Amino acid sequence: MFVHHVFFWLKNADSEEDKSKLLEGLEKMKAIEGVRTLHIGVPATTNRDVIERGYALSWLLIFDNLEDQVNYQVHPIHKKFVEECSSLWSKVIVYDAVDA
Repeated sequence: MFVHHVFFWLKNADSEEDKSKLLEGLEKMKAIEGVRTLHIGVPATTNRDVIERGYALSWLLIFDNLEDQVNYQVHPIHKKFVEECSSLWSKVIVYDAVDA
């Protein structure tokens, strides 16, 4: 299993329009084959010292293997998402994980 978790910070953190555009872009990527599970999220209301809540949206994908994740990275829909939406974010952090 390969887990790909992406966190996005918006340049205009208070812009609902920019958040909607980013969400729309993520929704389009649901069509990419090879994704076993996906989830689009926003920060939960939990509040402890170890919780990061500064991001606008998170994008969690689970693939069966590294090959499917590599195919996702080079897929035309993913490339178009980056091209169309990268101007919206100020920071992106990616956590990739495999089975221990």
